[in-house]
Amino acid sequence: MALADGIATRYEVSGSGPPLLLFSPGGFNATLDNWATFGIYQRLRLLDGLRRHYTCVAYDRREAGLSGGRVECITWGDYVAQATDLLDELGIERAHVMAGCIGCSIAAAFAVAHPGRTASLVLYSPAGGPRYRITQHARFAEHLAFAHEQGLAAVVSLARASNATFSQDPRIGPWASVLRTDDSFAEDFATRDVAGYAATVETMARTLFDRDTVPGAEPEQLMALEHPALVVPGEDTSHAPSAARYLQECLDRSEYWDVPVEKQTDETAPQRVLAFLQSSDSPRSSAAI
Repeated sequence: MALADGIATRYEVSGSGPPLLLFSPGGFNATLDNWATFGIYQRLRLLDGLRRHYTCVAYDRREAGLSGGRVECITWGDYVAQATDLLDELGIERAHVMAGCIGCSIAAAFAVAHPGRTASLVLYSPAGGPRYRITQHARFAEHLAFAHEQGLAAVVSLARASNATFSQDPRIGPWASVLRTDDSFAEDFATRDVAGYAATVETMARTLFDRDTVPGAEPEQLMALEHPALVVPGEDTSHAPSAARYLQECLDRSEYWDVPVEKQTDETAPQRVLAFLQSSDSPRSSAAI
């Protein structure tokens, strides 16, 4: 555990070689374990091969897994602050960055905020698209409807009664994991003013998911980045191919791996990612940053 942006953060460092910072997939349940257990990443097993060449830094994002959290209007900048402080805690000045799903938004925001600390970007199956935005807003709305009808103490009870995630049961809200692991947090949460809480959550939903493509950084900011990037498309309503194409268009030095999801396998995907990272480690690539 480390204290990152004032939040208790569970992390894991494995492997050896140049540092590779990992922004986990999994929506609001973005835990370090998801690289081996969640969705497509379970069958791809990307980290198995990467650990032989890179020092992989994975962590539970705030409000996920065993990491803590705060009730506030969370922004992409807040997620970046946690990652930045974790690198500082580990004494890492510069790292390659790999992200999956919603982690791609944080990775993009991280590169914009800290271009000198970003060696390259691997953006795997970025979350985005119009249906993705609509789905996220609907989840927050369902959570707030439950909070208004039943009260925040009922949110605490419901969250503690199951292991469901926010995406599986939106009623429990985005702080469900902290409600389960931190008694003092849960006690404070239960006594909060519902109206003030609702204003915070409504603003958070509106500002985090503010566009019909990949949120996290403005297109002009992405266009100013000079980092090599590998973009790998997803293929469903939460990981629209249009979201991956958007990143390809905005990132001038991007490579687009134009391969259908069913052909992204545990043989092809790790090799493609490793080849990209190793090419980014070349003196020519480093000099261009």
